[in-house]
Amino acid sequence: MGDQKSGSVAKYFGAQLAKERKKAKLSMLALSEITGINNAHLGRIERGERNPTTHVARKLDEAFYPDTDETPFTELYEASRSWISAPLRNWTEYERAARYLWVWSPGIIDGLLQTEDYARAFLRTHPGATEESITARLAGRMARQQHALYRDDAPEVTFLVDLVALWRGVGSPEIMADQLDHVLEVASLPNVTMQLVPPVAHPGTGSELIIADGTAAYVEHLASGAVYTEVSMVTHLARIFASVRNECGGTAAQTRRVIKRAGAKWRTGGSRASQVRMGRA
Repeated sequence: MGDQKSGSVAKYFGAQLAKERKKAKLSMLALSEITGINNAHLGRIERGERNPTTHVARKLDEAFYPDTDETPFTELYEASRSWISAPLRNWTEYERAARYLWVWSPGIIDGLLQTEDYARAFLRTHPGATEESITARLAGRMARQQHALYRDDAPEVTFLVDLVALWRGVGSPEIMADQLDHVLEVASLPNVTMQLVPPVAHPGTGSELIIADGTAAYVEHLASGAVYTEVSMVTHLARIFASVRNECGGTAAQTRRVIKRAGAKWRTGGSRASQVRMGRA
């Protein structure tokens, strides 16, 4: 039933978008240029293949109803939220409203920490990835970073960084060195806590996990990603995050030194994965 509701919302919103676009005699590319939204993503929304978001609805109102107080797309989107069950809503709704975020990604630098070059190189490893899809995902990833880390009222963010990720080559050694420099910069932000997870057995190796305010959780694995809001499930996932965090050691200064040494190693040509070890201050 939840999937049917979600699909109905997307199809209805898409139909309204198609109606307004054709009435305005705009091509998809022209609408993309006006709104700043990737034209392929707009196409998927119009075909009912993607659910709308607050950002998309607002941009469409600005495009079709400039210099007016009319906001039909935003109103439609707000009304549609009651049609979609909470677990099926877009993850960004929770992430953008969160007061704190817990971020863990096994074996790779998480998307909220990635440089554009690192993210692009990683996205290119996905089977069937096109330059168009990579560009769209990259734009979304960079927008998430700005909102989660750099806005005035940014949430408190705790990153658990897998030590293995410091040595797993993504792209060139130069990309890795720049990536770790960026991780260090983010670690110094006043709203960020960063810890390194050593290469030991723990229950968090099976998936990416993000907790928002203890009320919503996003889990991504090889098959799919899902948003959970049931109290029992969010509590269970928060315990897994706490279990991974319990394996972390060292002070903030020690964490930064380990990251800095790894970056320096990449600048001299990289290192074999077998050389991964927990640095000691």
